[in-house]
Amino acid sequence: MSYQRYDYDVIANWIEPGERVLDLGCGDGSLLRHLAQVRQVRGYGVENDPERIVACARNGINVIQIDMEQGLAGFDDGFFDHVIMSLSLQAMRNTQGILAEMLRVGREAVVSFPNFAYWRHRQAILNGRMPVSKNLPYQWYDTPNVRFFTIADFDALCAQEGILIRERLAFDEDKVIVDEPNFLASVALYRLARADEALYEAKHGGRNRLSISQRQGDSPQSISSPAG
Repeated sequence: MSYQRYDYDVIANWIEPGERVLDLGCGDGSLLRHLAQVRQVRGYGVENDPERIVACARNGINVIQIDMEQGLAGFDDGFFDHVIMSLSLQAMRNTQGILAEMLRVGREAVVSFPNFAYWRHRQAILNGRMPVSKNLPYQWYDTPNVRFFTIADFDALCAQEGILIRERLAFDEDKVIVDEPNFLASVALYRLARADEALYEAKHGGRNRLSISQRQGDSPQSISSPAG
């Protein structure tokens, strides 16, 4: 992608300098490159598409090839400060499994996805067609997306799975939507945590404890060195 997406700045604001970050479905590594520049993160990417893996290497991003539907077994519990899945969750079949894995290997998870209940999408369906938009750019017959869900659906899933929503921001293009986001927002971004992590922070004074990066070694067993 040739331009910097507005959600990159949102994600960067949720990350502390020097953190260890894992980006799932990292594409060409542009988000990790941005975070390395503005937050000096230790970044690792996970991708399964060979062409995108080559693009990551060209961008200087440390990337490994994993089928995320099988989980993240190569990573230790709590190794990362943040695990990100940006505009890729809708392409996952094992939605609950990957969310659990993100919160197993990371202190927090950051997730963004297109909101299927966006008013323009509803209008398309009322007109008898599957929606095609900037954030859902594919036709019904060639889309990689396998899950079509809404902001309200994701809120309900988090409640069902005991996932704490620390923060949620909804957008239409680059405009923040506060009122009726399930209807007016095309994209949502979430900052998530495990319930036990929230209890720990309440007891020990919030985020002023040592980060994962400060408490553990430099690299997971399956990765050599970080990007940035």
